[in-house]
Amino acid sequence: MSRLTVPLVLIAGLVIGGLGVFVTRPGLTEAQVREIAQAVVAETPKPVSLDKAAVETIVADFLANQPSQNTPDPQVAELDPGKLNPMIETFLMENPSILQRVSDKLQQEVVAKRKEETRIQLAALKAEIYEDPEHIVLGNPDGDVTLVEMFDYNCGYCRQALPDLATLLDEDPNLRVILKEFPILSQGSVEAARIAVQVGKAEVDYWTFHQKLFTVPGKIDKAVALRAASDLGLNPITLEMSMNTPAVAEVIDRNYRIADELKITGTPTYIIGDEIIPGAVGLDQLRARIANMRACGSTECPQTPGQPG
Repeated sequence: MSRLTVPLVLIAGLVIGGLGVFVTRPGLTEAQVREIAQAVVAETPKPVSLDKAAVETIVADFLANQPSQNTPDPQVAELDPGKLNPMIETFLMENPSILQRVSDKLQQEVVAKRKEETRIQLAALKAEIYEDPEHIVLGNPDGDVTLVEMFDYNCGYCRQALPDLATLLDEDPNLRVILKEFPILSQGSVEAARIAVQVGKAEVDYWTFHQKLFTVPGKIDKAVALRAASDLGLNPITLEMSMNTPAVAEVIDRNYRIADELKITGTPTYIIGDEIIPGAVGLDQLRARIANMRACGSTECPQTPGQPG
């Protein structure tokens, strides 16, 4: 490598690293940069260790001794992008870990922004989510942690997740569970939900009805829901006649509006604390989030030194 090339490469490294002194001196053209570099090489004693700090110091001293220049034309590029950009590209290609760190940082910012937006949305919808007088409440009505599930009776994943909910209700006497009908998979789902809304208002065991619909083989529709309600002593004729009334429709419509505001599009979806949890995440994940809510008021608690990640 020639004596001229060495300082130019180091100077480019300074520019890339944000340490270049050239950008602090407006109006330097490429030709002027080359002249400075040539002068630096000519005046630098040999041998010399041309690290970044040395180049910066040498060039700064050289510039300080140059005569002042007139105000440059703002359209004059300080460095030719056609030559600088390939240098930057080469630098990044030779140091790909930089790109990975940038990507990781960007992902962290996206996740943090999404969490903050979710927190704000959940706070704005607190009354609709937790205080609807017509939603179904299971477990301890005064529990210290509330788990909300939005579900569809024809959702296979909801069916698979039913034992998780049953276990939580059985083992946790301080858990409050809210069930919200969110029929999105078929007309049969809508019909079953309309019957379920009425069952929830009746003086019967809704949990028994709920489990029945998730354990009956095949598609769930009005007929299946009416049979399950009849088994609890409710009049199926009365339920069918009332299923399309505005009062029943409004209960489900409120759940649709919550889902729309929170961009919920699938079932099951859980809401707990400051988090929306899509999908059947499993018993252990739900337990962990409930435990965190009790420990720090959030589904994710800050780790203490020495705590496993």
